[in-house]
Amino acid sequence: MTEAKSSLRWVQLALGVVCMMSISSTQYVWTLFTKPLGAALDVKLAELQVTFSILIVIQTFFSPFQGFLVERFGPRLLLSVGAILTGASWVLAAHVSSVAMLYVTYGGLGGIGTGIIYVGVVGLMVKWFPDKRGFACGMAAAGYGMGALVTTFPISDSLAANGYQQTLQMFGLGLGIIGLLAAQGVKRPAPTAETAKGGLPPAAMLKTPVFWLLFLMMAMMSTSGLMVISQMASFAKDFGVASATVFGTAALPLALTIDRVTNGLTRPFFGWVSDRLGRENTMALAFGGEALAMALWFTTRDNAALFVLLSGVVFFGWGEIFSLFPSTLTDTFGEKHGTTNYGFLYMAQGVGSIFGGPLAALLHEAAGNWTPVFALVIACDLLTSILAYVALKPLRRRYLAAA
Repeated sequence: MTEAKSSLRWVQLALGVVCMMSISSTQYVWTLFTKPLGAALDVKLAELQVTFSILIVIQTFFSPFQGFLVERFGPRLLLSVGAILTGASWVLAAHVSSVAMLYVTYGGLGGIGTGIIYVGVVGLMVKWFPDKRGFACGMAAAGYGMGALVTTFPISDSLAANGYQQTLQMFGLGLGIIGLLAAQGVKRPAPTAETAKGGLPPAAMLKTPVFWLLFLMMAMMSTSGLMVISQMASFAKDFGVASATVFGTAALPLALTIDRVTNGLTRPFFGWVSDRLGRENTMALAFGGEALAMALWFTTRDNAALFVLLSGVVFFGWGEIFSLFPSTLTDTFGEKHGTTNYGFLYMAQGVGSIFGGPLAALLHEAAGNWTPVFALVIACDLLTSILAYVALKPLRRRYLAAA
């Protein structure tokens, strides 16, 4: 690789991270909007959380088509469109008068916009960094995981001072402009021998057991993390820690801020680890750690300080799915169709949003407490850890040997 190309790919990674940061608040700060939106629209939590599921379902279920468009028309145009739609989803959501319109604006437009950018950026990174695929995917995903770090407290303060309408308008406009500007510099790498020699197209990939095992595993891990993201404000209130202060700061926004840090750091860290120890070994380690962290978190749920600190550990054990799964997929099926192929795998997060969002809220309402919800997601984490080592590792080894 020439020195110029090596420098250019790091510029591309930086621009990709900025694009990811510009869309991350749509998902990761949603929980702060649930209380004021629920009061203004007079809807229950489970009904309101359908917005979150629509956001993730559209973001993920449309991603194969969005990945195809990125490969067909280029990343600059599509990422620009994604930034505009994401910003518009916030601005329009500020003026809705019904939950149905919230579904269309924040959920629908937001899902399309964020999906284009997410799949487009990850698809670019697996091509720019074939030698550091896990790390590069992790860095791009870290932008998505940590982007809300810089907005969590400002949005929380703005909600208290200005209300949700002005907050949505102001931050939607600002984040949309930042994403649009960063998108102007992205480009695809020049074709290489690796991209020219082929790779499995989506239709053939969907017929392999390896893909569907990866899909199942990612869906289970997504359920766990998205339950926490979408319900955290609600169960923090039920646990009696939402209004507590830790280190002189309100517990909930502090936890959300720490979570953004650990959720971002885990992605390049475990991506880097997987480049050296192997994807499946790293999955078993990380996902098993997540199960343990969730169990400890729930056991000590009435301690505000531990609630804040362990929430960061929980996210450190979850966020790496966004570096481990795309790098494993591209390692297995090649990079020529990598963006579109990852679009199909990314749909697993949409499945997870349904189970972790409204269905988890309904389970909580039916049980009257959060115990069965946490038991379910802990079981998902533990099972996925086991599957990575005892099922995925030998299955992928046999597939690559036969390819």
